[in-house]
Amino acid sequence: MAERIVGIIGGSGLYEMEGLEVLREERIHTPFGEPSDRYIVGRLGGRPVAFLARHGRGHSLMPSELNFRANIYGFKVLGAEWILSASAVGSMKEAVKPLDILIPDQFFDRTNGRVSTFFGHGLIAHVSLADPTCNILGDVLYRAGQLVGATMHRGGTYLCIEGPQFSTRAESRIYRNWGVDVIGMTNLQEAKLAREAEICYATMALVTDYDVWHENEADVNVEAVVAILRQNVTTARAVLQAAVKTIPEERTCPCAHALRDAIITARERIPETIKRDLAPLVGKYLTQ
Repeated sequence: MAERIVGIIGGSGLYEMEGLEVLREERIHTPFGEPSDRYIVGRLGGRPVAFLARHGRGHSLMPSELNFRANIYGFKVLGAEWILSASAVGSMKEAVKPLDILIPDQFFDRTNGRVSTFFGHGLIAHVSLADPTCNILGDVLYRAGQLVGATMHRGGTYLCIEGPQFSTRAESRIYRNWGVDVIGMTNLQEAKLAREAEICYATMALVTDYDVWHENEADVNVEAVVAILRQNVTTARAVLQAAVKTIPEERTCPCAHALRDAIITARERIPETIKRDLAPLVGKYLTQ
């Protein structure tokens, strides 16, 4: 049986994975275009992993330019069953401080027109997204963070905005009133697409700032974010290394069969080109 791969998506500042025994780099071509970069495939803590720099090595892609479908499809082709993600966020809660790590379990979408599904063009599926992250994988990240001494928060809502600009002060105050916990620009589409691909997904929200709502803290800016990121990245690498070692060998969560009852299109009506393009995702359901 082929080894089950753990995917890792590195966000701002996390463009490579220390401790990764590199076996090869792979450029995956997908029906949706090119992923952000080559996947670095190897072993970390004895487990097979595939690492992808979300914004490309050197950070050349802004959030709105990310090809989320290609990134997740590439992980699926490589055989990933789990994805651990890391991203920089602003905190919308006093108790969630810069350098803390929050493991969100909910998302709220404030993006504009990003493609967030593999489906359409003759094949329609509606997966459940009531709980958009994998609870088991979130617990793995949380315990790994505690193990390495990080200040961790389990659960909360990640508000995903379009960017690349940071919030206005009025927006930040309204978001606070909505009760969200952190604000970022990337993770929502990853969570949606990973669920459609039946890949377990959980993310570490690495807190760098208080956005622009906090009266006693400086407003968010790139210089300050980068300074905090340098410290966050060291912690994030340690958490990921610890987490990879403790991911269960077998999946018992609903993520593993999210598409089982989700395809609504009559099989005989699905175009052959779509069947071919989405074979890594739906092939096992279309031959039954």
